[in-house]
Amino acid sequence: MNGFERIKTTLAHKEPDRVPYDLSGTTVTGICRGAFINAMKERGLSTDFDPAECDPISQIVTPVEDTLRALKSDTRRIGARRIPRYEEVRVAEPDGGYSLTDYWDCGWRMGPGELYYSQFSYPLESYPSISEGLKHWHVPEWDDALTAQMEIDIAPLAENIGDNCGIADRSCAGITEMSTRIRRHENWYMDTVLDPDGVEELAEQITVHKIKYWKALLTWIKDNGYAQKILVASECDDLGTQNSTLIDPDQLRQWIIPRFKRIFSFIKEQIPGIHTFMHSCGAIRPIIPDLIEAGLDILNPVQFTAFDMDLKRLKTDFGNDIVFWGGGIDTQSTLCKGTPDEVRDQVKRILDIMAPGGGFVFAPVHNIQDDVSAANFWAMWDTLMEYGKY
Repeated sequence: MNGFERIKTTLAHKEPDRVPYDLSGTTVTGICRGAFINAMKERGLSTDFDPAECDPISQIVTPVEDTLRALKSDTRRIGARRIPRYEEVRVAEPDGGYSLTDYWDCGWRMGPGELYYSQFSYPLESYPSISEGLKHWHVPEWDDALTAQMEIDIAPLAENIGDNCGIADRSCAGITEMSTRIRRHENWYMDTVLDPDGVEELAEQITVHKIKYWKALLTWIKDNGYAQKILVASECDDLGTQNSTLIDPDQLRQWIIPRFKRIFSFIKEQIPGIHTFMHSCGAIRPIIPDLIEAGLDILNPVQFTAFDMDLKRLKTDFGNDIVFWGGGIDTQSTLCKGTPDEVRDQVKRILDIMAPGGGFVFAPVHNIQDDVSAANFWAMWDTLMEYGKY
């Protein structure tokens, strides 16, 4: 089987020849720069990556095509860059760090020796409420200029899809996550109590932005003959913490999930048969049925260390309704702090739970971080390739 056939089979809840593997198919199933370079050096593979495809905020790289083939990744991403024209908007700081302001007016900085960018400014932070702030500032439009830049960026990505599963990927973070980046986290949480109308209006503006992006991306995909290669459309919103949903589930059902239902419906209208993918970390079990009702087909990253996210129960309760994409190994402890033997044991245990009957694509719980050793990366990969065969 090729990557396209392998993932198409598992999306149908059937067993392919082996468990599909995703590396770099989305910006939440990738690998950080340092971990990638160290792991590839270990086995003499190319450490090259396309700088234009690096997610600069999280320092996630997209390996060159030869490396993706060597790693047997079954996926290829097509989507806008997280920071359009990153090389142009990045500013070198006197201390050797870098800063930038993205097109949402959010400021980011990465100091010398730091691994990632951190946010330092928020466009609505200074206002007494979201409602007041939105009188003076508006979520940016996904306009013709952004579309033109996106088309330049995605053309070479589309050429690399080949016989793999193409994934149409988001342009920005989720509705709640973008809300906190715009308003600042603590302010937004206060607004959920003090200014719920403002919370909803900001969520609506972000939703409109997202739908315009999806229209531009999917129109390009269809017009250029790639629709049949795209099996998955990937969205994201972190709706959980380690112990609970981010806010009360009923608030998510009021403000957030109906808007994702609109996004999912729009995507499926544009490319019938496409499967919707949602990245949401944390303890989100209470709202999984709501997401399914909203049109979700694929759940990622399946953070099984969070409260009430036991893999066996998830597979039993929801395995007929959604595909689990992720949860292959814990990235908070085992992959970064365990021994290679512990990594192998956990991968085997999870494959025993999740692989039977299909409906499972292997990826770690979120991106592989910089502190993952080459030995642990290869322990994970070797075990998947050896033990993940049906």
